[in-house]
Amino acid sequence: MNEDLGKTEAALVAARRQNLAALRSRGNDPFAQTRFAVDTNIAELGEKYAFLVPEQHAESEIWSLAGRVMAKRRMGKTIFADLRDRTGRMQLYVRKDEIGDDRFQDWIDLDIGDLAGVRGFMFRSKMGELTLHVKEFAVLSKSLYPLPDKWHGLTDVEKRYRQRYVDLIVNPDVLDSFAMRSRLVSETRRFIDSYGFFEVETPTLLHVAGGAAARPFTTHVNALDQTMQMRIATELNLKRLIVGGMERVYEIGRIFRNEGIDTTHNPEFTMLELYAAYWDVNDMRDFNEALIAHLVSVVTGGRDSLTIGDREISFKRPFKTLEYLDGIAQHGGYTREQLLDPAGAAKILKELGLPESPTHGHALDKIFERVLEPHLIQPTFVTGYPVIISPLAKRRPADPDITDRYELFCNNMEVSNAFTELNDPDDQRARFEAQIRERAQGDEEIPEPDWDFVRALEYGMPPTAGIGIGVDRLIMLLTNNESIRDVILFPLQRQHG
Repeated sequence: MNEDLGKTEAALVAARRQNLAALRSRGNDPFAQTRFAVDTNIAELGEKYAFLVPEQHAESEIWSLAGRVMAKRRMGKTIFADLRDRTGRMQLYVRKDEIGDDRFQDWIDLDIGDLAGVRGFMFRSKMGELTLHVKEFAVLSKSLYPLPDKWHGLTDVEKRYRQRYVDLIVNPDVLDSFAMRSRLVSETRRFIDSYGFFEVETPTLLHVAGGAAARPFTTHVNALDQTMQMRIATELNLKRLIVGGMERVYEIGRIFRNEGIDTTHNPEFTMLELYAAYWDVNDMRDFNEALIAHLVSVVTGGRDSLTIGDREISFKRPFKTLEYLDGIAQHGGYTREQLLDPAGAAKILKELGLPESPTHGHALDKIFERVLEPHLIQPTFVTGYPVIISPLAKRRPADPDITDRYELFCNNMEVSNAFTELNDPDDQRARFEAQIRERAQGDEEIPEPDWDFVRALEYGMPPTAGIGIGVDRLIMLLTNNESIRDVILFPLQRQHG
């Protein structure tokens, strides 16, 4: 910290502590308050009294509000202040001759950031602003640290994530994004529940973390004296429940992958996984499209398009569909034969100037990211993924090299991944064995095989479709945020200092 800045900050803190002492000297200790009876919020008052015209009062109705003082302007024997709660901002008006000398001095000793409860009536000021005329108030908590003047700029971005509590105080749009996230997750649950699904919880600690291609975090369980892995997906346990007869299950839960951090990746994130017996990938695509369209409607108030960055994205149904191999051929000129041949894929990597990959599947992923993904702006279902990169998906009956799988992309980002689930235990065993060989070649993201899952399939799993939706990425799109860390309240940060 700059030395001068440190002195300034220390002086500001000292001044706030002096104001706290002054409040206490008059018998008003902010930290002694235990509750305040709030009977409305700022948004409700704004809606209820929108009809008021300048200088019109509604003195017959008294309301109680509480929030944080974000601005204060003294004009002789009156004070104007701004109060903010979770729903918005309201101007306050205080008169010395109405509340008395000591209480008016309490207002003078209030600092920006302090929490206050107020009671009064509504009026519209001469300047046309809805205002609460304060008749009574209480100081509910003291902000001993000064709020920053500038916080939302790039220079403070790491500090914003590290001190999210300050970010929420000074940036209303950040609070709005997280309020919308909460609403969208609730809407997602309501939408899924309407289809007759059971919401379940599956373990975070596993002996074998499978169901995705990712490196797991490991931890030690003292009670068992065993090393365990944190889940990289909920897929295999949810499909065990399908085997057990629950038929329609989903989980919205935290997933942990020991991978890099960038604008679309955080090692700890939220995933929705959902499985429906007797559905196939086409049923799941219809469901996926309906869910996304519904959430867009919630955000926009009924429209079917969003502005994301400088792009207008249309979510009007049906979404575009594009075959995986056809898309790469269209934008890169590479043939099916080249892509499905390990040597051919390795040659393409070299032509693209990409590093050599340890496995064929890894090479295909990198080719897709370079050649096709940059063109996937409008919502697009990319269908027909090769078996080599789809170890848990069912093969197409007429094309054993391709699976009944899609991924939904939007704004150059994967949003969901779905397929008709592989339920043949012999085929699943063979694919796990192939993965063991690929893992031995150096691909650390390939998980160890979960042989108990094969045993579960041997009891019989009905035809099933499954989907995984990255909740954080979807919220990014719907709230027009450019980084996943802007929609995760406490993203992983390097330890400070």
